[in-house]
Amino acid sequence: MKLRDRLNIGQTHLHHHLAPSEFFRALEAVLPSTVRFSELHLTVDTTGNAKVDGSGVAKSFNALSAASAAFATDSRIKDVIFSKMTINRADGSVSFGFSATLDPKLIAFTPDITAGSVQPTTGTTTTP
Repeated sequence: MKLRDRLNIGQTHLHHHLAPSEFFRALEAVLPSTVRFSELHLTVDTTGNAKVDGSGVAKSFNALSAASAAFATDSRIKDVIFSKMTINRADGSVSFGFSATLDPKLIAFTPDITAGSVQPTTGTTTTP
């Protein structure tokens, strides 16, 4: 097998590799600290469409409403639906179900080409 063929196979594998780090960064940036997820399930169908389903707990309905408004500001997380809402009478927290569609770029593997770059060094040269 030629090197070019091996590199093409490697590129194909990386192209189909999922890396949800950017999705988790988006969640961290968008979600209020009063809303947390206890479960998240990420699925990608054969056409590359990504969907996330899960459940969580919000401190209150207002916190869940703030989360809903925050998701509306991020165009990469679409069709957000909060469902199965249940109030915990003891503390007023709200349990909920969650589903959304994701922009495939949000979970696509993109290597950081600067991570392995050689940093320039400084030095002096002398001429005779």
